[in-house]
Amino acid sequence: MANTALKTPEITVRKAAERGHAHHGWLNSYHTFSFASYYDPNYQGFRHLRVINEDRITGGSGFGTHSHRDMEIISYVIEGALEHKDSMGNVAVISPGEVQIMSAGEGVTHSEYNHSQTDLAHFLQIWILPDRKNLTPGYQQQYFAPEAKQDRLKLLVSPDGQEGSVIVHQNMRLYGSVLEAGKSVTHNLESDRYGWLQVVRGSLSVNGIELETSDGAAISGVETLELESQTSAEFLLFDLA
Repeated sequence: MANTALKTPEITVRKAAERGHAHHGWLNSYHTFSFASYYDPNYQGFRHLRVINEDRITGGSGFGTHSHRDMEIISYVIEGALEHKDSMGNVAVISPGEVQIMSAGEGVTHSEYNHSQTDLAHFLQIWILPDRKNLTPGYQQQYFAPEAKQDRLKLLVSPDGQEGSVIVHQNMRLYGSVLEAGKSVTHNLESDRYGWLQVVRGSLSVNGIELETSDGAAISGVETLELESQTSAEFLLFDLA
């Protein structure tokens, strides 16, 4: 959605099937927001959230070395593993349960490949606009055990590193949760805050609105979010300025 404030409380669902889609053989990618050759004037980002791509990379394939600048890039692996290399000297493998963030800042080059030659790598690529340009590039990676997210909201990303979260250069917080069927959690948004809910897998409802795997929802003017799983569900919740 466009970065405009809504005057009335609203939860706008972004259905998985309505996202942009690009299939390059080695890469099968779904775009929540406008990205590369996919353009939707109604979905060019939401607040400081610029990109949510759901990517599947075949074994032995990946993104060759390319450059970024002035972007906070988060990787959230769902299945398989990603192999990361960058111009800062970082070489890492990112597996399910781990959150990686690369601050591109004044400029960085990196590559991302499927760590396996045979198995699929399935992950979310998330881009956040930073609070200022020309930052010194940086890299962080943190593992969050499944029990830390079980039936609760676990802080994964924040501007101040609270609760062992990785640090982002923006006034936002990202929570992760895995709910058993019939379980619920509540999150309060301050009056000047916005939310984006991204379902990773399973089904759940937000304030009675049902969402399925890979659905998203933009939340404006809603102070209390009631999140209840219909089946076992994993999701990410962005708390945005």
